[in-house]
Amino acid sequence: QVQLVESGGGLVQAGESLRLSCVASRSIFSFAVMAWYRQAPGKQRELVGQISEGGITNYADSVKGRFTVSRDSAKNTVYLQMTSLKPEDTAVYYCGAVAPLHTYWGQGTQVTVSS
Repeated sequence: QVQLVESGGGLVQAGESLRLSCVASRSIFSFAVMAWYRQAPGKQRELVGQISEGGITNYADSVKGRFTVSRDSAKNTVYLQMTSLKPEDTAVYYCGAVAPLHTYWGQGTQVTVSS
């Protein structure tokens, strides 16, 4: 069983920054991809950004240039650095660990951006 614990969410004003953390209960290199998703009220969960085992990152067009996914393998932790936050970034942010047969999810952390 894999546990993912997100933290770092909160209430910020537009233009400010936040850094989310996701701590895994085992090595993040045991997963093909570590990803950040978000889900706003009434909307489907969407991919925000991800980092592959090889260190390749990909981002949704809506966050390119503002958000950065990084990792610290020694801490089994993946980060989502969010800058220039906008009200439309308001959502619950989830960490996902992609294995060959299953994707594991954290419990989510709320990010609210006020205008």
